[in-house]
Order: sequence, then C-alpha cells, then structure tokens
Amino acid sequence: MRYKILVLPVLILLFSSCSSSDTTEESYGQQFQLSWELADSLDLEYLGIPMLTDVSSEGSKLIFFDFPSNEIIITDAEGKIIHTFSKEEGDTPDVYGFKLESPGFYGEDQLAVFGANGLFIYDLDGTMVKKISHPESLSTLSSRTIIGKSLESATISDKTYLLPISVRPDNSFPGEQEFYEEYRALELVDVANETMTEIIPFEKGSHFLNGKGFNPSDYNPAYEANGETLYVVHGGDPQLYVYQLSTAAAKLDTVIQLNIPGFLKPEGKEREKFKDGKIENRGGTAAIRNIHILDDLLLLNFYSGRDPVKSKEVEALWMDGKEEEARAMSLKIEEEVSKGTLVYDLADLNYLGTLPLPTNTVGQTYASGGGFAWFQRLGDPDIEEDFLRIYKMKLTKK
Repeated sequence: MRYKILVLPVLILLFSSCSSSDTTEESYGQQFQLSWELADSLDLEYLGIPMLTDVSSEGSKLIFFDFPSNEIIITDAEGKIIHTFSKEEGDTPDVYGFKLESPGFYGEDQLAVFGANGLFIYDLDGTMVKKISHPESLSTLSSRTIIGKSLESATISDKTYLLPISVRPDNSFPGEQEFYEEYRALELVDVANETMTEIIPFEKGSHFLNGKGFNPSDYNPAYEANGETLYVVHGGDPQLYVYQLSTAAAKLDTVIQLNIPGFLKPEGKEREKFKDGKIENRGGTAAIRNIHILDDLLLLNFYSGRDPVKSKEVEALWMDGKEEEARAMSLKIEEEVSKGTLVYDLADLNYLGTLPLPTNTVGQTYASGGGFAWFQRLGDPDIEEDFLRIYKMKLTKK
C-alpha cells in the first residue's frame, strides 16, 4: 500500500462563466494553468424545484429530481423531457419508498434508485426491471440531496456493479465504539446475483477513529469508480483512499493526505451526547462533497466548512427572532468559506492545481458525464422563472 502526502499551495485562478482569464500559478516548480470553459447550456422547462442528480456516461441524458412532486425527470442533452415518473410513495411493489440516495444511471438506458424499500432498477419510463432487498432491516434513516451526487457504478471483470451507500444498522449508533469499528461506507452490489457486500471501513489513521462521536454529515462518503479502481473520501476527513475492486471486496492501494487551506475538520463531540435513533445532519460541515473523472483528470469537489463559532452566533440570532440579521450574517459566513475543486493527474495522482467554482452556479457541487461538468445556474431572486438552466463546462489547460 502506498502513502502520499501532498501539501497544496493556495491558488487563485480568475474565472468568468463566459470567458477565461490568463492566470499563472506555481505548483511544485512547474507552470500549470486551469480554467472552466463554457461549452454549452440547456434549459429544463419544468415548474417545480428540480435538482440535477446525474448525467449519463456518454453525456446524452440527464436525470433531475423534483422535490415538491417527488418526480424523477429524464431529459436529453438539450433539456427536452423524455420521461417523468414518481415511485416514492404508494403500496405497489415498484415503490422505492423514502429516498436514501438520488437516482443515477445504470448504463445509458436504465436508472437506479436506492430507497427504504431496497435498490430498484427502472427503465427510463419508470417500468421496474429489478428490485434488490436490503440485506438487513433498517433503523433510523437519512437522505443526501446534493447536486450531481447519486449512487455510482463500477465495471469489474466486464460486469457492471452498483455502489450505493451502506445503511446497515449493525446494531450500533455513533455514540458507541462498535459503530466506528463496524462502519462500512458502501455496498458493492452484484445486480445479476442480487447480492450486496459491505466495503470501505474507516482505515487506520482515520480522523473518525479518534474516540469522538460524529454525525453522518461529517463522514458521508464522496466516491467515484474508474473501471476496477475506486476513489473514496470520508466527507470531512481530508484523505483520499484508492482501492482496487474485486467481485466481493475492496483492497486498499494508496492513501493521499489532503492539506486544504482553511479546511475545518469536524471536531466531533463526546459520545455520551449521542442518542440511539437520532440522526443530525449539518449542511455547513467541511467535506469533500463529490469526486469526478474528466478525461485524464481526477477532480475532488471540496467545501471547507462554516466557522462553528460564527454558526452558533447565527443560531442565537434566529432564536432571538432577529431573522434578517441572522440571514445577513449567514450569507457573509458562507462567502468566507473556501470551496472549489482539487485537480489531479489520473495516471499518477500528482496534484495539478485548485479551481474555484464557476460564478453564478448553485451550491458547491456539480455533475459530470460525457467528458464535461454540468452546473446548475444560480437563478435570479427577483424574477420568477419557469425553467432551470444547466451550464455544460469543460476543464481546459493553457
């Protein structure tokens, strides 16, 4: 197993969503320039609050999820709606129930949803193809709703496996040592045989083995597979783990220590403060939010976290009924948070540079597919819009 320690310099790259600026930064003695280049855009005409969850590997189709209607929306690359359907509620056998992860593509012509009722595979029109039951009864559940984040897939020995998060209760909770010893981040799902295998523990040296207790938002995994290679970061622990997958296991190969300026690792709290059956998720927690592969580049989408002291001040203002003051302070804190993308060479995992997120885009995350990154545009707060605009962007080297 190989270990690499990378110290990342503070890089500032100028960006405009419609044009790029020439900016040169030093990275380990070499000149390297990166910029996001706008390739195209599409408009999804849909009344609701749709969120982009996935793009097909060829970039020909996109999946959105609308929260008010619980509808899954499939479009082509121009934003034209191909199909919509909802399977979250009801008593029919094809209902996935409470959504544990956002819908993602399974190949080009099917999609998968991980819900309280199991792992479901559907045709694009909503026809159920297969249901794989949970291997254990579930207890307290939580859901992740992040732009561009859905369950992933991996190709092992020319066979496609699915990789949802693991939600097994394991008869423990974050207030107990047993939870951290038995924790596994993902399930390796053999779709043909309808089996799930837990993989990816907290490895030796993990921040989450320090004796403190942590919330799911502290350690929710970001991950991406490239053939039989799996890249994983446990949320707020800035270490990139690289595994080699087999049909029933994952073998650790490389660990890269990420030194991100301003990254506020979750402090955790005393374990006796946790209660069985209670889950707390905090949106301002520092984390690697998502991992992408674009061509020969590995991208780690990071959010450095909101200052916990200032966040408590905001909560106090809300409790005192000072909503406007609290909202203004919250926005100011968010502006101060460092966020962006770490870029690595996929072949040798050498660090290449850091990019800020494009301007006028929503949140801190994005989707990828077809060799492009797909960002949601930030809407105009003063104009009621009946469409969602998506920017299709590519990383360019100059």
